[in-house]
Amino acid sequence: MLLKGNEVKYQKESGVLLHISSLPGAYGIGSLGREAYRFVDFLKSSRQTYWQLLPLCPVGRGNSPYSSVSSFAGELLLIDLEQLVNLGLLKPEDIVPPDFPKHTDYKAARAFKLPLIKKAAENFNIKSRDFKTFCRENAYWLDDYAVFMAIKEARRSKSFTELEDGLKYRLPAAMEQFKNKHSEQILFYKITQYFFFSQYLKLKAYASENGIKIIGDIPFYVQLESADVWSNPDNFRLGRDMTPVMVAGVPPDVFSADGQLWGNPIYDWEYQKTNNYEWWRRRLIHNSKLYDVIRIDHFRAFADYYAIPYGAENAKSGTWKKGVGISFWNLMRDSVTAEIIAEDLGGDTPEVKKLIEDTGFPNMKVLQFAFNTDLNNPFLPKNYPKNCVCYTGTHDNDTTRGWYEKASEKEKLMFSKLVPADKSKSAVLSLISYGMKSKARIVIIPMQDYLQLDSADRLNTPGVPSGNWEWRLSTEDITDSLASTVKKLSSGRNRA
Repeated sequence: MLLKGNEVKYQKESGVLLHISSLPGAYGIGSLGREAYRFVDFLKSSRQTYWQLLPLCPVGRGNSPYSSVSSFAGELLLIDLEQLVNLGLLKPEDIVPPDFPKHTDYKAARAFKLPLIKKAAENFNIKSRDFKTFCRENAYWLDDYAVFMAIKEARRSKSFTELEDGLKYRLPAAMEQFKNKHSEQILFYKITQYFFFSQYLKLKAYASENGIKIIGDIPFYVQLESADVWSNPDNFRLGRDMTPVMVAGVPPDVFSADGQLWGNPIYDWEYQKTNNYEWWRRRLIHNSKLYDVIRIDHFRAFADYYAIPYGAENAKSGTWKKGVGISFWNLMRDSVTAEIIAEDLGGDTPEVKKLIEDTGFPNMKVLQFAFNTDLNNPFLPKNYPKNCVCYTGTHDNDTTRGWYEKASEKEKLMFSKLVPADKSKSAVLSLISYGMKSKARIVIIPMQDYLQLDSADRLNTPGVPSGNWEWRLSTEDITDSLASTVKKLSSGRNRA
């Protein structure tokens, strides 16, 4: 796993970035149902090797999958209703969807799907052997998650830092009393996680059978308001009142005079070192079961991270701290079966570069960043190492068409001189072809770019609090013609 990139001969491969929520379907949001299986078929027919997803955990603020109440649990809205019908937990006539908008309306999707999922949970046989096995094997996170969610529901989503001491500090008598009083709701959250993971692992098995590997995505930090922090407070730098001492962010730069104040609690690495980073180990093992490859967001924080005093108005007062580095990954060597992609964007420092080199993990290159300086730009394919993953853009970028339409004259001039024109004369398809011909080990293209969509169809705009994570494919988008285009553009990669 932790081999230097130049010690391994890599097969050049490619894939598509599309989150489950962006799949088509009749129920307001993409799901783990038939359209997910159809997308695997599309990837196979277009001779791709990878399907990259965003975090599968419950969405949080602004419907972001990067802001979650749990880094282990799955988002209930992604559960497929038709599979619940097939299990006899719902009747076909129970599912009468309203007319949903083209893109995801999370409020409407919740109003429609959650009562049906609850009804299915009520009809579920909790004496099922598979369910008992699931609960036993996942007890290390599932028990705390289910209780945490039941507390949030009972206290009307009140922050756990504001709870009465018995529940805030997980005192045995108070916890036992709450569990006894709210046992049905706690059971609901366990049953619905069983629904989610049963469906997801079936889909993953189908993908594997068809030669498609899944790339998953995990954020480096977790949210303060999460089962992770509430049930493992010693892992984080918290005060006696359970509020953070330091929080995460990034310093001021040319894009933001105040920097970015994310607000996630900082890890207490000194404490975690005493148990060989057991929480992180369990997190990585859990994700290794879900994915063939794990992309770790903000990977640079393993080398060095920016810590800001809690309560600060902006990120100006933060300081850089040394991360756990290669010693952490040496300890994880025998536990993590999935491959790792290191998202090192914005981490162009000697410390980060050294950690990438020492781990041997492929890092990321984004073509949209390649044309704003000179020929030494590290995002230009001629400057790539072999062991990297090339993207036209990520979930946080504009679509390539949107980016190109807004590009400066300097960028367009450099683009025209370096990027061979595709026969279609499309700047988007030309850039995809340019990336595919690079020496990058893997090339991942967002689905919007294969469809040549503009800025109206970008998935996320960082710093904008609403309107994100809503883009969806339509059923008509996935065609044989598109599969042929994808196959042609990625020829020379993947299997014959």
